[in-house]
Amino acid sequence: MFIKKYVAKLKTEFKGYNLQRFSKDLMAGITVTAVALPLALAFGVACGASPESGLVTAIIAGLIMSALAGASYQISGPTGAMSAILVGITGAQHGLQSMFVVTVLAGILILLCAVFKLGRLVSLIPRPVITGFTSGIALTIALGQIDNFFGTHSEGTNALSKIGSYFTLGFVPSWRVLLIGAIVIAIMVAWPKKWNSKVPSSLVAIIIATIVSLPLGLDPKELVGTIPQKLVLDERFSFAAIDWKNFGSYLSPAFSIAALALIESLLCGASASKMKGEEFDANQEIIAQGVGNIVVPFFGGVPATAAIARTSVAIKSGAQTRVCGIIHALGLLISMFLLAPVMAKIPLSALAGVLMVTAWRMNEWGEIKTIFSKKFISGILEFLVTMIATIVFDLTIAIVLGIALSALIFIYRSSKSSITVNDIDEEKYGSETADVTKVMYIKGPVFFANVNKLEKTIKEELTGVEELIISLDSVNAIDTSGTTALCEEIEHLCKNNVKVILCGGSKDVMSMLDKLNIKEIVGEENITSTIDLAIEKTIDRIEE
Repeated sequence: MFIKKYVAKLKTEFKGYNLQRFSKDLMAGITVTAVALPLALAFGVACGASPESGLVTAIIAGLIMSALAGASYQISGPTGAMSAILVGITGAQHGLQSMFVVTVLAGILILLCAVFKLGRLVSLIPRPVITGFTSGIALTIALGQIDNFFGTHSEGTNALSKIGSYFTLGFVPSWRVLLIGAIVIAIMVAWPKKWNSKVPSSLVAIIIATIVSLPLGLDPKELVGTIPQKLVLDERFSFAAIDWKNFGSYLSPAFSIAALALIESLLCGASASKMKGEEFDANQEIIAQGVGNIVVPFFGGVPATAAIARTSVAIKSGAQTRVCGIIHALGLLISMFLLAPVMAKIPLSALAGVLMVTAWRMNEWGEIKTIFSKKFISGILEFLVTMIATIVFDLTIAIVLGIALSALIFIYRSSKSSITVNDIDEEKYGSETADVTKVMYIKGPVFFANVNKLEKTIKEELTGVEELIISLDSVNAIDTSGTTALCEEIEHLCKNNVKVILCGGSKDVMSMLDKLNIKEIVGEENITSTIDLAIEKTIDRIEE
């Protein structure tokens, strides 16, 4: 099924493919290479791995994920969001080997999501939660680059503990290192946007910063250092390195990586789909991400996801097909072999500067402004809780907390469903009917959070009633607790000689009530489609 759909997609994508379209893919691929090269090096460092790990990831992910992607435009590789998770894994557990293991596990989890078509669950995550963890990741990236940017030294397994260590170890910046990082930030911020699509600001900034750093005599440990000119790195995934006794410790970070890969890749695909006007196959993209993340560690790479920045560059540069992504990967491969000696002289502070700017730009400032300026209290709470949890804990906990908070807020608001008891119109239906008949209107969902309100209303406001019409017209949902409570209260009323008529219930609501034999409780004849029919039944019964 997957293969059949994939082949059909390729046939559509490459229909009429010719030299002209290939030339557009070629130029777009070269442009994306220029954008991806400095980012791949920077994200490799940010992960707690090495620049070459980031480069290998971009190459392998570019080849595999572009070839299998759910759309022609997806460009995958190491990302800032992923590096924020990985730096904690490489620092807190068993180094790079633990990262390789959790990446393979994450790839397997992603493939399982494709098999069970769980990608659609990503759409259930509220926007403020996504915005919150994006900002949390951005802060984590920026905090994690303080040492490289300032030329200082810290200790700890995460950004917060490292910052805390400055109070004991001291914080003495190196003006030479700081100068290089500042130059990169200044160039990237000042670089005109219209030039960026042709010549990436990050690439220009790193070239200039490297040239400036040469006469400053930076320490070798402050430079990228030797870039191995090989695609399969010495340190890569090994089955022998798996710690089977503590295998459970791999699961939480594996879930985090899988969740982030799904979220980032599917959001990227959805956004780029609108940009290019092309259909996006989410399930196929999940397959691409799963396969890619299983394979990458065998080469010594870090986890990868689809990257919105590189994808948008590809689209704006005129990319026609997934050949663009493959060309970008081959371009990086050629760069590894031809430019390795030059890349070895790049200052780490220059890469830190790129990451600082990238972290700033990762924030969804428009979304944040809307949430706070419009005073969406629930959105503000979800954003802040998720952002703080991302920094203090990890992505998985942050998303769980964010969604849990969203659910609680929704439940609280839904619990305020309107339940009112009204008299019927005496002038229209007569005093004899109006004296003994009331109508209870229930609006909104009936569920566990508001059954107490339902029970209280029935007990306190229906004294002396002989005929009760319950209007379910505006009940949009009812759960097991709501069904049980409503049926029990109706049964109690019937046992106390109150005639109950139900009207207007939707098919789904009545289906739930039928499971507790509501027709037997009130009598099938006392279930009507409209309130007018219910009142007519009441009048007929009273007149008899």
